[in-house]
Amino acid sequence: MDVKNLSDEELVAKILEKDQELYGEIISRYQSKLSHYLRKFIRDHDELEDVLQDVFIKTYKNLYGFNRNKKFSSWIYRIAHNEAINAIKKNKRGQINLDEVEYKLIGEKLALEEKIDLKFKKDDIILALEKVKLKYKEAILLFYFEGASYDDISDILRIPKNTVGTYISRGRKELKQILLKNYGR
Repeated sequence: MDVKNLSDEELVAKILEKDQELYGEIISRYQSKLSHYLRKFIRDHDELEDVLQDVFIKTYKNLYGFNRNKKFSSWIYRIAHNEAINAIKKNKRGQINLDEVEYKLIGEKLALEEKIDLKFKKDDIILALEKVKLKYKEAILLFYFEGASYDDISDILRIPKNTVGTYISRGRKELKQILLKNYGR
């Protein structure tokens, strides 16, 4: 059996059929993706690794609660999201780290009503994103940086699908206002 060809949901079914060694494939599939996602919320590398480990432990412990009619990716991202928020609250930090992320927020994908001046510095954008309300920032990060669909974001954030669009729109406006106010561009 080639586990690489199994869907996530099929892989979970095999794991639940008492083939727990296959859980390593889940870790292999999601470690890099989730690390990339968590890095946007958690700056400290050691803390990020701890949170990532907690995500995989919680995921494993709760596999029996996974609804196989839903997408596994949304479910595991929801767990990662919750763990990131818990870490932020625990450490009173809401800073994000976008060092390795392309700034789609200033490119073609995000027209902030009008285009933001492409000369905004990386640090300006990081500081501005840190000031955006958390609920809007989460939706923006998932949509623009993780490529999540509105359906997936709805599942991850546990909000209605139409609210996802509202959060993204409001987040873009808030980001633009922060950039214009603080950096006068």
